[in-house]
Amino acid sequence: MRILMVSDTYFPRISGVASSIQSFRAGLTRLGHEVDLLIPAYGDGDTQGPGVFHVRAWRIGLYPEERIMRFTGRARLQKRLRRRGYDVIHIQTPFMAHFYGLYLARKWEIPVVISYHTYFEAYIGHYYPWIPKSWGRCLVRFVSRRQCNAADAVIIPSAAMERVLAAYGVRARAEVIPTGIDVSSCYAGDGISFRSRNRIDPKRPVLLYAGRLAPEKNIPFLLDVVAKLHAVIPDLLILIAGDGPARPALEAYSREKGLTDVVRFLGYVDRQTTLKDVYRAADLFVFASQTETQGMVLAEALAAGLPVVAIPALGVADLLVSRQGTRGSTADPNVFSAICLTILRDPELRARLAMEASALAARLSQDAMSRRLGRTYAALIDEEAAVRWTTQEP
Repeated sequence: MRILMVSDTYFPRISGVASSIQSFRAGLTRLGHEVDLLIPAYGDGDTQGPGVFHVRAWRIGLYPEERIMRFTGRARLQKRLRRRGYDVIHIQTPFMAHFYGLYLARKWEIPVVISYHTYFEAYIGHYYPWIPKSWGRCLVRFVSRRQCNAADAVIIPSAAMERVLAAYGVRARAEVIPTGIDVSSCYAGDGISFRSRNRIDPKRPVLLYAGRLAPEKNIPFLLDVVAKLHAVIPDLLILIAGDGPARPALEAYSREKGLTDVVRFLGYVDRQTTLKDVYRAADLFVFASQTETQGMVLAEALAAGLPVVAIPALGVADLLVSRQGTRGSTADPNVFSAICLTILRDPELRARLAMEASALAARLSQDAMSRRLGRTYAALIDEEAAVRWTTQEP
């Protein structure tokens, strides 16, 4: 098959959406499919290589990391894309990519698939607090319902989000397919070397958070947990891998809590290299976001044999339900810290959870998830061909 993925965001803009696209593209390519990308142009950091089409884009004043695709010279672009002879279009984001991807699919009479990556309803209050919550919810639900129902299928990363979209009134074919992870590469990290390079004692208890530093990630909650743990484990350290708009506020909050020597901000960490070392250097992965549609970093941590403690909300709940390598907590710092303390103080429990974590992650491999997505594409293409054959009968 030849697939065109259309997205409003991709590397060098670091995000879960970009990582998901990269993962499925790699997996589908190994299965013998061709996957092209239609993405915004960022500048010097643009992703290069065959099959990557960049579209001129505007910067967004309030959000300098983001872009809005312009589609100038659209006729010339369409001609180039049409020559590729795509079998299916996969829309990854709901902005300009949605409208252009849908337009191309209808024009070329090929199936169109949408991925619903983000729980936008939960983001409204964090980024647009001046909008009344009821108005924001109604708008998100209306747009989500309209866009999803315009597709031939919707790819959803967790069962929890499937229920959310059903409640919105989405009636399009839905397939729950989490983003796969490269399980084998997660073992390649060198935690001992990372600790040595960063002057972290080999025996020091280390917690890890990895992800964007943004309001919806609920990171102040984790700092409250760390403060409670620090009172009983004086040499505790938490590594925070990632960056984002909330970093200055989080640094200030850690100073306010007297945690300057306990919290270490690593900034953006290369996912393909250093982040693997960070996973292997930690003793426990902690996560408090309640807005995740999947939570890819949790799956990566599990693949690295790193036990996880998190709040079982939305997509995160899918990973925690088995309790394999994981423990769920209520949104109470006292409860969360008590669970972490139990694991940190019991080496045998931590070792057992690490083994379970690896086994759970193996079920989420990149190849397995890509095969499931490929089967969905193939079914839609076959159905489209059957409809055409039927309508063309004399």
